[in-house]
Amino acid sequence: MTSGKTVRIYLITLCAMLWTAAIGAQPSYAAVPKMDTIRVAMYISLPGKYQSTTPAATFSSQGGIVVSLQREGGNSPWFQVEPTEKARFALDDYGVKLLETGDLAVAQQAHTHISASGGASSIISLSKKGREVYQLREGGYASEGEAAAARKRWESDTLLKAMTGGFKAELLGPHYLQSQPLKTRAEAEGAALAYGKTGVDAYVGMKAGEDGSPHYFVAVGQAPSPSALKAVGAAASAAAGTVALKAMSQDEPYLIMQRDHTRSGGGNAADSRYLVPAGGTKVWLSPAGEAHIRLEERSNRTYRGQFEVSGFQNKLAVVNELPLEQYLYSVVAVEMYPSWPLEALKAQAVAARSFAVRGGTGFQIAHVVDTTLSQAYYGTEKEHPSTTKAVDETKGEVALHNGSIIEALYSANSGGMTSDAAEVWGNSIPYLQPVASPDDSAEAGLLDWYHVVLPDGKLGYVREDLVEDTGQTTAAGSALLKVKTDGTNIRVHPVIQSSVPVVAQANQGTRLIALGKVKESNPMNWMRGPFTGEQLQTSLNARLSDKLTEPVHSLEVSARGPSGRATAIAVNGEELPLKSPDSIRSMLGVGESLPSTKLDVTEIGNAVILGGGGQRSSAASHDGLHILGADHQGSVHDDSHLFIMDSEGDIAASPMERSFLFTGQGNGHGVGMSQYGALSLAQQGYDYQYILQYYYKGITITKE
Repeated sequence: MTSGKTVRIYLITLCAMLWTAAIGAQPSYAAVPKMDTIRVAMYISLPGKYQSTTPAATFSSQGGIVVSLQREGGNSPWFQVEPTEKARFALDDYGVKLLETGDLAVAQQAHTHISASGGASSIISLSKKGREVYQLREGGYASEGEAAAARKRWESDTLLKAMTGGFKAELLGPHYLQSQPLKTRAEAEGAALAYGKTGVDAYVGMKAGEDGSPHYFVAVGQAPSPSALKAVGAAASAAAGTVALKAMSQDEPYLIMQRDHTRSGGGNAADSRYLVPAGGTKVWLSPAGEAHIRLEERSNRTYRGQFEVSGFQNKLAVVNELPLEQYLYSVVAVEMYPSWPLEALKAQAVAARSFAVRGGTGFQIAHVVDTTLSQAYYGTEKEHPSTTKAVDETKGEVALHNGSIIEALYSANSGGMTSDAAEVWGNSIPYLQPVASPDDSAEAGLLDWYHVVLPDGKLGYVREDLVEDTGQTTAAGSALLKVKTDGTNIRVHPVIQSSVPVVAQANQGTRLIALGKVKESNPMNWMRGPFTGEQLQTSLNARLSDKLTEPVHSLEVSARGPSGRATAIAVNGEELPLKSPDSIRSMLGVGESLPSTKLDVTEIGNAVILGGGGQRSSAASHDGLHILGADHQGSVHDDSHLFIMDSEGDIAASPMERSFLFTGQGNGHGVGMSQYGALSLAQQGYDYQYILQYYYKGITITKE
């Protein structure tokens, strides 16, 4: 889903645009699928569908956390994470030990380098031969072979080799020797120290007894294979006062406990780290008090409910389980502005609830994910009294069509007309048909932006309140503007986008030539580009199996759907293969996807020059274009742009190189409810049921 994100107050009249719907009808209460709790995947690996992974997940709570083993007969509490502690969970998989040192600073320096190089490293401390050592590890991999390939890559890193002093990298894995059960953690820690004196890696482990309660043991090794474990056993047998070790079964649920310095910065502080087996074991985290659980890797947000941590598809899986209605408290507050009218928020609540319930366990071990692939879910910090009220006042209500819960799709802004589902994904759905939508409330109150030329010839956009008119003009009649403050950004597009670099920064007093004025790009009307043929070739080739062998020199929308959205595009005269019409957005986006497929493409640049004899030629084909001015003085034009004045006196900047400018309407796929349209309808006094029935044809609203 995509959400509308600017508060606008804009009153319009719909008149005949609205189709007849029952106003004020009470929801019916037929039997429909019921969902009390929802499982939200924060991290999960589903190749081909969704991929969001983390090497470790860090949890904390001001009231503490109860850690339990999840079992069929109920969860068995194992231990508690104190309010002052952070617990990190990672998968017990394969990796590479890249360094072992007594100097934490050396390990931290190498860790920084590995992280910057794209590796997933951690720093673990343990006692070996009577002293504390720090091990730098990189992982996790699904097999010994993958870990071996990673070791080879890191061994070729000359800078890392210098940092580690030529340490001979070792493979790690989930194979251990285990001691007999021990009564207390303190007893297990003492035994681990004894084994560590022989030079082997030894840790405290936990396993479940027959009643589910934990017992402690010592795990020795963390070897990549059973054969490698034999050498560990030979060394560990020298430990004084210990009993014989035996190979540990990987089929039994267990946790391996370690001291983790990955987050410690410059200090020696350590977090508790718990290794979870790759298959079978499910760890359950519940708040010990009233405070919610915080997940550091998800922007340090706090969440209601509990967490399940497990191995899934050879990756660490983190799932938040909580009551459905409480999940919606966050979703509605993220997907719509809490300051919008209550009826719009209630429409969003019913749509979001319907979407969640209909999907079932669409992500195998979870119903939804926490991103806009499902619905944006950002935890408790985003909750707001107005959106919570909207959820509570529609509790249990879902939208039905012919007795089934609908796929309640929605997007930020439909650009004046919602899309037929067939335009976006190729299949038509009866209740997802195009309707006119009052979406221009997205433009209310926006400032204009000047299209300007900087003193060095660069082009860009600057917001009107950041400059002032000097009252002077150029010889061609263009207004001269003056920058008001230092560090004013001149941007690629007439909108502030953190993901797009600025063209330049101009200081106070800098003179700019104004070429024109446009409305700030917004969810209703937007502009992207111009992009060169080479830029588009790179973007397209990143997504095409049959690569383009030359830059884009022609680009056109070759087919449109009922709402005017592009359903096919032709590049260099050939229609491109599409996974779906909606994929046009990502294929043509340079640096980011285009906002919608309700777009037009304008080829600019490569101006055609008409010679004295009537010959036509491309400006870009000339090594040096000779310009004859009004004073009859000639000069060679070698700038990146050619400025052309039309018969009306308007000046346009035409790149010397062929480029493509995209303009369009709407933000998102455009199917189903338009959030800005819902805003406008609510502002005109329509209730949430009317809004839903306007965008989803033929539905009824029913309580679960």
